[in-house]
Amino acid sequence: MSIVTELILNADSEARYPGPKELHIFQDFLKTGEQRLRIAKFLADNEQQLVQNGSARFWERCPVTPSNSGNPRKTASCQRDQGWYIRLIAYSVLAGSEKPLEEIGTIGIKEMYNSLEIPIANIVVAMQCLKEEAVSMMGEEDAAEVAPYFDYVIQALS
Repeated sequence: MSIVTELILNADSEARYPGPKELHIFQDFLKTGEQRLRIAKFLADNEQQLVQNGSARFWERCPVTPSNSGNPRKTASCQRDQGWYIRLIAYSVLAGSEKPLEEIGTIGIKEMYNSLEIPIANIVVAMQCLKEEAVSMMGEEDAAEVAPYFDYVIQALS
């Protein structure tokens, strides 16, 4: 759900028009549209590089892990999940809201990884590595915009 959708639904639930504060939030959302599109395009265009470099960072910190066991299937599965999170972060950047991450990516995620016997701490470190890689490749302004979405995932898993 985007900020715009939230504003409209909140006003509608109270049978009123959006107020000045809400209209200001909407105006700010529109002003940042070009930046949000640029960031989402960057994440889409660089997903593979982010995952490869983020995985290398992760394996330096956590060398003994299923994704680095020499089993190509496990490595591919872990990297697929990392790419999935990058895509969800791109959705959230476009929406200007953490809702896509929350609704699609973090509800029940701990239970899923626990059932697969994948240490949650490893997923947290992997997400930190992806964040580091992404912000190192972006300009300061774009990095500041995308970092909180990575932090949202990290916090949800912690």
